[in-house]
Amino acid sequence: MSRQLTCPQCQKAGVLRARPQSPREHVAALVFVSPFQCPSCNHRFLAPRLGLIHPQHPVDRREHLRIPVRLYLSFSGGKVRGEGMVLDLSRGGCIVKSETQVHIDDIFYLQLTLDETEPPLEVAGMVRSVSPRGIAFKFLRAAQENKRLLAFVQAQVPDQSDKTSDKVGVAV
Repeated sequence: MSRQLTCPQCQKAGVLRARPQSPREHVAALVFVSPFQCPSCNHRFLAPRLGLIHPQHPVDRREHLRIPVRLYLSFSGGKVRGEGMVLDLSRGGCIVKSETQVHIDDIFYLQLTLDETEPPLEVAGMVRSVSPRGIAFKFLRAAQENKRLLAFVQAQVPDQSDKTSDKVGVAV
């Protein structure tokens, strides 16, 4: 019987399997107990992985849950200025569809338009990758430090805390 894992701290579903970091987590992996991290509250914990419903990739390298959005963004840095459409947004960064030529590790000042009635959200970001899908920016400061961004991202995530089936987790 398969089960879905929820965070023992915030009780939300959608936790991601993480890479073992400590000697304790490496030893636990030998007996099919893996580290998991909650994208909502960043709580890290160990849980048995047998019988879990999880993504195709056994370890998700993302630190934060991506939320599909369509937001206007402008960016500037050095002599480069550009604009584009944000396709995915998380507390740690975003994917932007843009025709502007950028390079990995370039740092930009980003302005995201979250709501037409409010001024744009201003954050600093570094280019992590450039692909046909778009430009992947990593925010230089965590979203926890930007209350508007954190509130917007949390408002986009469907609340799954009311699901009571198979709440499993061993706190670290």
